[in-house]
Amino acid sequence: MPADWAPAKRRQKNVEARWTKKHGKSYFGYKLSASADKRYKLIRKIKVSTASEHDTLHFEAVIDSANTSRDIYADKGYIDGEREARLKSEGWRMHIQRKGSKDKALSEAQGRRNRRIASPRARVEHVFAGLAQLGGKTLC
Repeated sequence: MPADWAPAKRRQKNVEARWTKKHGKSYFGYKLSASADKRYKLIRKIKVSTASEHDTLHFEAVIDSANTSRDIYADKGYIDGEREARLKSEGWRMHIQRKGSKDKALSEAQGRRNRRIASPRARVEHVFAGLAQLGGKTLC
């Protein structure tokens, strides 16, 4: 926060939020990391951070150990062999999509696996679509 800001201006500015870029577009604010129940479409655990923090920093913080399902579905950004091995040893079943690169495309089997994982993940996305319909500003 600049030192020359008057107290009235400081009250009107969110000094804790941060800037980040995603796909070349700048965003200011916060990031929400959450785990949601696939069956009931409810948010089980939530972590709010500044927009500049990377999603993967909060991956394990939102895992709900009280959840009776031991399945974890995640997108391509959460691939980490060390984390996957550690969580598997704790009894979690990892379902993380794989990503191709410029030099090496996904194999046909990896593409089928990604599609199998996408279906349960889509149910969880319904939670956030519902929030968006409420203006994106409401948390239950």
